[in-house]
Amino acid sequence: MFEVSLMGSMPRGQELLKARRDLAKERITQAEYDQMIHTATEAVVRLQEAYAVDYITSGELSRDNYVSFIAEALGGVKMMSMSDLLPYIEDKKAYEEMLSILDVPANSIKNAICVGPVKRRQPLVGGELDLLHELTDRPKKITLPGPYLVTRSMWLKGLSDQYYDSKEALAVDVIQAFKEEIAAIQVRGVEIIQFDEPVLTEVVFSPGNTRTFMCASLSEKKDPTEELEFATGLLQAVFQTVDRAKSKVGLHVCRGNWSKDETILLTGPYTPLLDLFEAVAADIYFLEYSTDRAGSLGSLFEGHQLFERASLGLGVMNPRQDETESAEAIIERAEELLNYLPAERILLNPDCGFATFAKKPVNSYPYIEEKLAVLQKVKEELRARYES
Repeated sequence: MFEVSLMGSMPRGQELLKARRDLAKERITQAEYDQMIHTATEAVVRLQEAYAVDYITSGELSRDNYVSFIAEALGGVKMMSMSDLLPYIEDKKAYEEMLSILDVPANSIKNAICVGPVKRRQPLVGGELDLLHELTDRPKKITLPGPYLVTRSMWLKGLSDQYYDSKEALAVDVIQAFKEEIAAIQVRGVEIIQFDEPVLTEVVFSPGNTRTFMCASLSEKKDPTEELEFATGLLQAVFQTVDRAKSKVGLHVCRGNWSKDETILLTGPYTPLLDLFEAVAADIYFLEYSTDRAGSLGSLFEGHQLFERASLGLGVMNPRQDETESAEAIIERAEELLNYLPAERILLNPDCGFATFAKKPVNSYPYIEEKLAVLQKVKEELRARYES
């Protein structure tokens, strides 16, 4: 009960960022870079072990960001910066204004864009999982961008439509790539496979925008109802391929993690997404609840049977906030959730990762360590109160 995990990304540090640039320019070898990733990942694993985190994650240290890294593993996909995308954008003025408002430098973040037939050429996260198995015997969680996010963010009108008639046609090959990846992951062994789908909140909370930037996802958007139906179908197709006897399926949905300025992030309860949550039948829903932007906990349980069997990964820490939340406040929040769920189906976690984008971390290790210490204290106190 009250198991703890992190949501995935951790700060890379300047040394790793420089090493990635050096690798691209062949100033260091792949073996040298891999050794640096190994050393840094080991530090992330030991940090989690030190604070009794129940499901160990890799820190995503070799990823450019939490979605575009797939370009390295998929055929027919190319990394393009936001400025590279500009020639394909119809309303360039609105696009530039959007980047300015959202505090996103056009050259600092890259998207994986479909530029040909999409096929899985090599593992997406197999290397991360192999490294985790080498470094720890603790239960593990591996994180993947969700299939809706991947399909939507890869589709660029004027470029991708040279190879696929529609985004829906692209989705067929995306689903196949996920099926192959999941099979390989489960052969290796992993307790939780977490799929990140933050763009779902953008669909329902900013329906007036035809193009938007949300956690590195750029695409044309249809009516919210159509988009949610499309997303539901993708998630169902992928989740159904997971052998639940071997791994639990986690779905992570937040409201943006690109800036420490909370005023530019999305606001609204999860209510418009509850039908989708119920239809896709994940085992664990990792949801953002550390700020008032998420609405009330009670809204999750109104008129839906979603949590009759599923667990909730309760977001109790704001990764963008340096100040550490008090143990007392987190315990109070967790005990509020006990009105709706048994302790065995409550997990505790930050709202999101600490460095969704490699070049734009939202926190640093001294503050992260303080937050982990509080989470450990909270878990121990709650278990002392509620273990029979």
